Amino acid sequence: MASAPFRSIYTQSFCNLLNRCGISLIVSTYQAGRVIVVRSEGKSVNTHFRVLNKPMGVAAADNKLAIGTAYEICVFRNAPAVVGRLEPPDRHDACYLLGDRHVTGNIDIHEMAYARDELWFVNTRFSCLCTFDHNSSFVPRWRPPFISGYNAGDRCHLNGLAIKDNQPHYMTALGETNTAQGWRENKADGGILMDITTDEILVSGLSMPHSPRWYRDQLWVLESGQGSLATVNIESGKLNTVVTLPGFARGMDFFGPLAFIGLSQVRESAVFSGLPIVEASPERICGVWVVNIETAEILGFLKFEGDVQEIFSVTVLPGIRFPELIKSDETLLKNSFVLPDDVVVKMSSQS
Repeated sequence: MASAPFRSIYTQSFCNLLNRCGISLIVSTYQAGRVIVVRSEGKSVNTHFRVLNKPMGVAAADNKLAIGTAYEICVFRNAPAVVGRLEPPDRHDACYLLGDRHVTGNIDIHEMAYARDELWFVNTRFSCLCTFDHNSSFVPRWRPPFISGYNAGDRCHLNGLAIKDNQPHYMTALGETNTAQGWRENKADGGILMDITTDEILVSGLSMPHSPRWYRDQLWVLESGQGSLATVNIESGKLNTVVTLPGFARGMDFFGPLAFIGLSQVRESAVFSGLPIVEASPERICGVWVVNIETAEILGFLKFEGDVQEIFSVTVLPGIRFPELIKSDETLLKNSFVLPDDVVVKMSSQS
């Protein structure tokens, strides 16, 4: 059966926010096998697709963009000198070229983040937080204390990562379980949020939590099974729901007072059955919603229809309005060179 054609619908306010803030978004959808570059084009929103194999976690820092896929991590680097060679002319302000690929194997990479220029990623199949080197598929750096060892059993469905003070600090998982796929039994209310610097479970009883974030001296989390954005009282372990949204909330980034939150439809299935949002909201939506975190007001949205039904990651590119992402343009890749700044300066002085 042919897939339904893709269509995006947006509020004018969503487009205006991209323009006013001078930003663009990178949205990953592993279900549709695409990365979506969301950018404003005058008074309209341009949704630009790049095909990748099951893209999930995305991390951006210092002109780098890392994307976790089915069995590898692809690292793209912004090459401003290439922008002038892109079509249409005078449109783009960034060009991310594929630079490195690190094969991890099928570890079901979830969220990723840079900390002190080191890339950290959630290895969901092996229930641990990892980095990598050139000699290993992955290097385990931390696992929950209730996980007895490393194996590919997805014991607790570790998924979310928050950076605080430039180091990994908080994580979410769908269960405090130590058997293969054990989290599935109580997925509707077995989720946890942990402080990995102390190995302490801060909050339990959550409905499929994702996307913990430390922002403005506050811990935020998406309780996906409720479709909600919440703040966390670290001392009491209590959640304060800020806003409830019309979909399975997963993937979030901030810019100023704005939270950009991914929503998924999550059709009835063994993974998503029994969740509060599935039972309460028969009409769930896929897209990106914008929330003012100071007022809890929904300011706009970008809705996806057709074959894009699930979102995993939403990443803001500050100061970049119209980027390009190049993975397989052989002509452009083989004729583009990224060199250290000091070498470029020396070459310029010698010309």
